[in-house]
Amino acid sequence: MNQMTRKERYQKILDYFKENHPIAETELHHNNPFELTVAVILSAQCTDKRVNMITPPLLNKFPDPQSMAQASPEDIYGFIKSCSYPNNKAKHLAGMARTLVEEFDGMIPDNVTDLQKLPGVGRKSANVIASVIYNKPAMAVDTHVFRVSERIGLTKNAKNPRQAEEQLIKYIPEELIPKAHHWLILHGRYVCTARKPKCGICEITDYCAYYQNNIKKK
Repeated sequence: MNQMTRKERYQKILDYFKENHPIAETELHHNNPFELTVAVILSAQCTDKRVNMITPPLLNKFPDPQSMAQASPEDIYGFIKSCSYPNNKAKHLAGMARTLVEEFDGMIPDNVTDLQKLPGVGRKSANVIASVIYNKPAMAVDTHVFRVSERIGLTKNAKNPRQAEEQLIKYIPEELIPKAHHWLILHGRYVCTARKPKCGICEITDYCAYYQNNIKKK
């Protein structure tokens, strides 16, 4: 089984997820594009669980771009101080809201290029927003996706997230890319964990390069 081609490996793994995890969504709580954008900015190097604790009072105070654009970073800081890098993120959120109001009529852009014009939104975050809100075929490569895709054999020798992204979108059908992003994140979060992957409960070991080459051979 470890001699399968990469194309075959993609096919088997994607077929498994399609059949067994047909619903795969972000774990960041949100009700609209603006709320997701706020949550995504806050989620950098911070857990979704923590972000979901922070966003309700923050968004109750600043529920839309117009109200947040009037806030100073100091106003925002008090709501987000329990997350990582709160000073920078407070500045990003204030700047993001102002940019939305001044350049995009308060609307979240629907493409990765314009999304990256928002303070605090890099390529990975732009891909998340475009994928979740607009179902665009954008593959966001965070630490989970980067690690898992290399470990199970979907990517090979990717030196950075952009290289991993390019390999993944080459083999994953366009219509599955938004969902595949979440499949890989959730698999990395709950099964293929960083320090000690839970191969004993994993159901894709027959197609996993790491398992075939390291665990099964032992």
